[in-house]
Amino acid sequence: MISNVDTGINELDFNKLVHFVKKGYGIDLEGKQFLVQSRLANYIADCGFSSFSEYLDAVFDDTSGREVANLINKLTTNHTYFMRESEHFDHFREVFLPRAEKAVHDHDLRIWSAGCSYGNEPYNLAMCLDEYFGFNRSKWDLKILATDISFNALRQAAKGVYTERSLENLPEEWREKFFDKTSHGLYQVKERIRKNVVFKYHNLMDEINFKKSFDLILCRNVMIYFDDETKSDLCKRFYNATEEGGYLYIGHAESAPLDMPYIREKPAVYRKKTEVSSI
Repeated sequence: MISNVDTGINELDFNKLVHFVKKGYGIDLEGKQFLVQSRLANYIADCGFSSFSEYLDAVFDDTSGREVANLINKLTTNHTYFMRESEHFDHFREVFLPRAEKAVHDHDLRIWSAGCSYGNEPYNLAMCLDEYFGFNRSKWDLKILATDISFNALRQAAKGVYTERSLENLPEEWREKFFDKTSHGLYQVKERIRKNVVFKYHNLMDEINFKKSFDLILCRNVMIYFDDETKSDLCKRFYNATEEGGYLYIGHAESAPLDMPYIREKPAVYRKKTEVSSI
């Protein structure tokens, strides 16, 4: 049976979509018309729309936000795995945690995984915290905030279920210590680790209005979707939400904005200035 659906994107509709996504979510789709068409074509047809124009009208008219969420899910690549860019986890364990242990006097360690995707990153951090603090972990508030714009990714992340392949970069003993094997051959993060990660929806284009500042913010492989102006604005807001002497990790393949307010400590690792170093 030949489909009568026209999933091609004309220039006018594509420009409308570029403007809409850039303004609302910071994602820069300029020059990516083929990518957009390839990712949306089957979805548009499966949903019963007769054309891309009709689909766009549905997106713009949807007041529930459900269709916009589906659009963002299709356009962004939630590709992640455990121990991704392991240099960050080395720094986390060898530099950040020893300094934070001395500096965070109220034992409330504030960590934010911004753009957490399917949860590998925040769970990985929670495992490192469990290993580092050991028997002393009960004296600390070690909950990690994990946010994303994809409701689908957040739902999956909260379950904490992963394939064996996604665990291949983890030490063998960690599989036993931090995961339960399910009847379907999958692995679920143990409840005591899952309860230390709080998943929430957050659009990085919105104001950052959390109650306290963060000792560490991770925003890795997210800003690759943003243009220079958007990255600059976001890093300034991250900076304002970071404790003095706190850190920002970005992806190793990402470039920092020219007016980056943080001090570069090493590749992809930035630190907020502090008047008197206490850590």
